[in-house]
Amino acid sequence: MPPPGRAGRRVLLLLALLLPLAPPALAPAPPGPAAALLQALGLRDTPRGGPKPRPVPPVMWRLFRRRDPQEARVSPRRTSPGAALRPCHVEELGVAGNIVRHVPDRGAAARPPEPAPAAGQCPVWTVIFDLSAVEPAERASRARLELRFAAAETEVAGGWELSVGRAGEAEGAGPQPVLLRQAVDALGPPVRTELLGAAWALNASAPSSLRLTLALQPRTPAACARLAEASLLLVTLDPRLCHPLARPRRQAEPAVGGVPGGVCRARRLYVSFREVGWHRWVIAPRGFLANYCQGQCTLPAVLPGPDGPPSLNHAVLRALMHAAAPGAHDLPCCVPARLSPISVLFFDNSDNVVLRHYEDMVVDECGCR
Repeated sequence: MPPPGRAGRRVLLLLALLLPLAPPALAPAPPGPAAALLQALGLRDTPRGGPKPRPVPPVMWRLFRRRDPQEARVSPRRTSPGAALRPCHVEELGVAGNIVRHVPDRGAAARPPEPAPAAGQCPVWTVIFDLSAVEPAERASRARLELRFAAAETEVAGGWELSVGRAGEAEGAGPQPVLLRQAVDALGPPVRTELLGAAWALNASAPSSLRLTLALQPRTPAACARLAEASLLLVTLDPRLCHPLARPRRQAEPAVGGVPGGVCRARRLYVSFREVGWHRWVIAPRGFLANYCQGQCTLPAVLPGPDGPPSLNHAVLRALMHAAAPGAHDLPCCVPARLSPISVLFFDNSDNVVLRHYEDMVVDECGCR
């Protein structure tokens, strides 16, 4: 991937200043704004050569469109009017969380062709999920296993029974205990089962790798099904990325450009992921309005107005002191007074589809401090 140009480097530097600092659990990265932004996105380095193309699961699109304010404005039917999204909560799934990962089965490519099943015995499959990208500080709130089967008959008398067990790490290891059993009526829709509390303990860190054995047996004699696809929808909560209060984004557009001598206010700045060369692995959005603050904090601009953000008494005092003695006292600074979040849908280093929520990414209002 070619390095970004001069404009791209300026955008990277701005994003590196906006995004929170990387947690210490991440591997060290070379210095520079690009490395800082990658770490804030939860990536150790840029996906090499771009991720392998694969369809984005519909559930990830739905979650992104519900969380992204620009999508909500374009298609208001996706979110009810006046609905406030709770911070660190995935409304569609009804659980706490700010990171959602769609993890594909890594064992499908290495699985040998299924032999003809023995009489009354259907095959057992081993599925492998790479969870090494999950940081130790994250706590899982949902681990939903989703299975799609191909069968001669999607419905059989009495239905099916799904059993999920833990697979041994060593080849040829003996049978492991069954983690859960679930009745399945039909194989037409995807089969979903919750692993949290069975595959690993609640409120515990996710394992770096999850190896499971799956068996689907008909309750009455019938043809065996064939496993077509397995995936894991993992929702985790990183408390370091949470804010106690949700701040909905304002509808007003910031000013375009501006001169340093103008009044302190938000100025328009659009960040394009294509400009910085990340469009190959950032799925959505294509960019976002980051904006920035610019302007003077002199009297009377520093005084609170009916539509502007409230000014601190300290800022008003500094402006008064500067007016009385300009050489002895500095003016207040024009800084963000109200920020709002964005959600980013991207491929990580393991080709997982990740939806991550970032607070304080868009400057909505500016004030004097």
